[in-house]
Parts: sequence; C-alpha cells; structure tokens
Amino acid sequence: MTAQRILNVGLDSDQDVVLVRQRARQISALLGFSQQDQVRIGTAVSEVARGASLQGRGGRALFQLGEKDGRQYLEVLLSGGAGSGSPAATDEVESLRELAIVTAHRLMDACEVDPGEAGASTVTVRKMLPRHEHVTGARLAEIGARLADTPVSNPVHELQLQNQELLSTLAELRERQDDLMSLTRELEDTNRGIVALYAEIEDKAERLRRADEMKSRFLSNTSHELRTPLSSIRALAQLLLDRMDGDLTDEQERQVKFISTAAADLSELVNDLLDLAKIEAGRVETHVEPVVVENLFRALKGMLRPLVDEARVELIFEPSGIEEPFYSDEGKISQILRNFISNALKFTEHGSVLVFAAHDPEADTIAFAVADTGIGISQDNLQLIFEEFSQIEHPLQRRSKGTGLGLPLCRKLADLLGGRVDVSSTPGVGSTFTLTLPRTLPNTTPKPPMDPDGTAS
Repeated sequence: MTAQRILNVGLDSDQDVVLVRQRARQISALLGFSQQDQVRIGTAVSEVARGASLQGRGGRALFQLGEKDGRQYLEVLLSGGAGSGSPAATDEVESLRELAIVTAHRLMDACEVDPGEAGASTVTVRKMLPRHEHVTGARLAEIGARLADTPVSNPVHELQLQNQELLSTLAELRERQDDLMSLTRELEDTNRGIVALYAEIEDKAERLRRADEMKSRFLSNTSHELRTPLSSIRALAQLLLDRMDGDLTDEQERQVKFISTAAADLSELVNDLLDLAKIEAGRVETHVEPVVVENLFRALKGMLRPLVDEARVELIFEPSGIEEPFYSDEGKISQILRNFISNALKFTEHGSVLVFAAHDPEADTIAFAVADTGIGISQDNLQLIFEEFSQIEHPLQRRSKGTGLGLPLCRKLADLLGGRVDVSSTPGVGSTFTLTLPRTLPNTTPKPPMDPDGTAS
C-alpha cells in the first residue's frame, strides 16, 4: 500500500524544529496514540529534525500514514538541506545527528538512514498505530483539515508543554520507583522466609536421616537378638514333634505345632526386617553371575512344592525358551519370585499359579511374571500392598496372615538389581506380579560362565 501524505513541514531554522515537534505531537494525538507515545514521537522527531536543520536550508519533514501486513503506522521522513546558508557539517554537528538517530532508535519502532547525495541525508522513523486504531481515507482527510485549522503555538508555549510532559514523566517515574521499592521489600521478605524455610527443611531432613539410621540400627540389632532364641524354639519344637523325648498326646502335639508355626512366622518377620534394614543401610551386596532361566525355574519348583495343595491349586512353570544366560544376582531374584509365588498360592483358593519369563530384545530386559487366579486386588490397594506392614482386609487374608514386609522388600531388592516390580490385578479374577530386570546388572562386571572342568569359558 502506498503511503498517504498527512503533512509536509519545511526545516530552515530552529523555529521550524519547534513547529515539527508541535505537529508530531498533534498528528500522533489525532491518530490515537497514547500520551506516552505522543511524547516519544514528538521527542524522536524533534531530535532528528534538529540534526537535519543543521545541514542547511531546504530540509523537509514529511508525515505519512503507511500500512504493512494489515497494520498501519505513522512514518516521518526528515531530510536535510543542501547546505546553502548554513555552516558545513562539523564533527560536533555530526555527533549531534548520530545521538539523535540513537534516540530515535530507542523511542520509535523503526529508524532508517539514507545518506543521499551531496551530504543531504534522509532519516525515516516509524511508529505502529495501536491495534484497535484504523484510519480510513475520510478520517485522514478530517485529520488534515483539523491540522490546517490548528494554530501553531509560540516557542514559549511549546517549552511549557515540554515542561509539563517532563513533570508528568518524572511523576510517573517516581510512582514506578515507589512501586519497585515496595516490590523489592516484598521480595526481600519473601527471600528471608524462603531461607528460613530451607533451614527448617534441612533441619527436618537431618532429623529424619538420624531417625532412619536409628530405625535401621534398631531393626538390625533386634533381628540379630531374636534370631538365636527363635532358632532354639523351632529346633526344640521339632524335637518334640519328632518324639525324641517320648510320645505326645494329641493336645500336646497340637500345642507344639502352634508354637512351631508361630516361631516360623516370627522368624520370617525377623528375616524380612533384617533384610530391609540392610538395604536401607546400604549394606547389601550383589553377587553377579550367569543366570539360566530354566535352571532358576527348576530350583523354585523344588523349593515351593511343599506349599502346593495340588487338590486346589496347580503351580505351572511355563518354558521360557530363553537359553542364553543373563547376568544378575540369582539369589535375590529367587527371593523375589519365591515371595510372589508363595503369595499367589496363599491367596488362590482354586485354579492355578502360572510362572513365566520373556525377553524384550528392544529394551534388552528379562521379565519374570507370576499370574494367579486368586482373590485379586482393587485399584485403591495396588500401592498399599507395597507399604511396610500393610495388610488388605479380606477373609482369606485374615486366615493367611503375613508380615506385610514381603512385597516392600521385593520392590527394594528389584531397585537394587536395577529393575522394577509391577502389578496388575482385578478383584475376583486374579493378579499378575512382574519383575523386570536388565540382562546385565548396571555398574558391575559380570563373571564369565564356567566350563564343567571349573575353568572360565
């Protein structure tokens, strides 16, 4: 779109510079610019106009309305004269012109300099109209008529206007400075509060760390102290049940079995507590060795056979087809899977418990899963079962009391092996617990598999 002319003003003297400033302020006001933008435009245009007037007589200030990408803008072209009647440009004059151009760059949206010929340069400055403003041809003609009817103020009046603008700007700056000081004080108060909060958090974290250390030490010491008498109780109960000191009556046998069962449960609790204390204290070491999935399954099947009531539940180990060994701690994997399987057998009244494994070549992981057809777990309790000493309310749960430490221990052991434990379940349908492990334990050097003669292969 071709720029539409608004006004053309000559620049022959200092009086004309004052006139250009007045016209710039008037035009910007008629185009809908804010008070602050009017001051910016008037200041930028007058500074450039003063530099142009120093080049000599014959300079011009052309005010136009342009449009780009659907947005209108005020454009002012300020050109210097040919040098007739004015002193030649000196270093001081050139410095003033450069300073004026820098000022225009800061106050306007755009400022371009065309050197021109014979030293008669042209400076073009632009300022975008507010987005809500759009000047039609009729309104532009009205603006031209109003400019023609508006008298030009004398320099004294212009100086008064500048003083008023300066005072208004200073008042606004003072108000902003007060707001800034108030904000600074608020930030200082907030920073002091944050520093105090951090100190309190660090203090509480230190207390929690000490409490955690004391808990681990207490569990470890207590577990060690309880192990010996529990082992003695179990051994003595077994001697009585084996009739080593003579026959028992039916009631005596029943009571001794209660003692043996309670001692076994308490021994399991003590062992779990000791394992948790060791993990939390960072005293559990991993022993990396080649693990063959099928050999692991055969060992688990032999260990868990006494727990299976074949009349009610079938324990199935599905062939994995994974022949290549992976490297991890077989003892800890076996401990996790034993817990999964024993829980599945405990909470499955009828049906089956299926144990299987799968290799994910893309993620390079081995996943062991234990799926049962038991009572299942509601979605609300899926995370509760991994909290220490937590038990789910269910009639079968009350008949098969556990320690509430098995699954939390499994999750911590899985973390120790660089893996994770997942669970999916539907109440009344069954549950699937999955242990996913990397094929090589991170930050370890696996031992090479051994040949039958005992040498590394």
